[in-house]
Amino acid sequence: MGTLYIVSTPIGNLEDITFRAISTLRTVDYILCEDTRITGKLLTRYSINKKMVSITDFNEESKIPPILNDLISGKNIALVSDAGTPLISDPGFKLVREAIKNGICVESIPGPTAAIAALTVSGLPTDKFLFLGYLPKKGGKRLKILENLKSSQDLIKFTAVIYESPFRLLKTLSAIKEIFGDVNIVICRELTKLHEETRREKISESIRHFSRIEPKGEFTIVV
Repeated sequence: MGTLYIVSTPIGNLEDITFRAISTLRTVDYILCEDTRITGKLLTRYSINKKMVSITDFNEESKIPPILNDLISGKNIALVSDAGTPLISDPGFKLVREAIKNGICVESIPGPTAAIAALTVSGLPTDKFLFLGYLPKKGGKRLKILENLKSSQDLIKFTAVIYESPFRLLKTLSAIKEIFGDVNIVICRELTKLHEETRREKISESIRHFSRIEPKGEFTIVV
């Protein structure tokens, strides 16, 4: 049997990739990725010429059988996401689960992830943290999760890490303020990229700031 490699790629700066990741991408039979155009830029940067197969939340289930057949027949395959560590708020979980069920070796090639990068520069406690990914789009469900989070923090103190898109940033910040009050918050935008920004302030200040400008980029919230 072959091996399914879970390969972490840069979240922005293309130099943030390990030697092992580059070596793995060069030696596998082909690469599973979300967007071939984005992964193609990384492969070009490191002169890697490999076949790419797109796997997304929408087609993952239909792609699993032929991928498993390739792995069982002895092919080695790498799974990457557009940025960071695969499966973290990205597709791939179902494939990994089925590979394990079929006795296929699944190996992690660790590297960057925005959640850990934001946590380490936040200045907030890092000994215990909870990663929530993206909160629900519906306001009621979003508030319910935040209420449960607040109750949990009354029992054990931990830092929460949340991903958010620019389109829902203000709604999420307002929901956090409603449940937690005007707490200190850290917002990281476009980590490791050209326009990287980290704001450390009261959540009311963040709301005022992003109400005056159009939020752009990918956001990681640490609270």
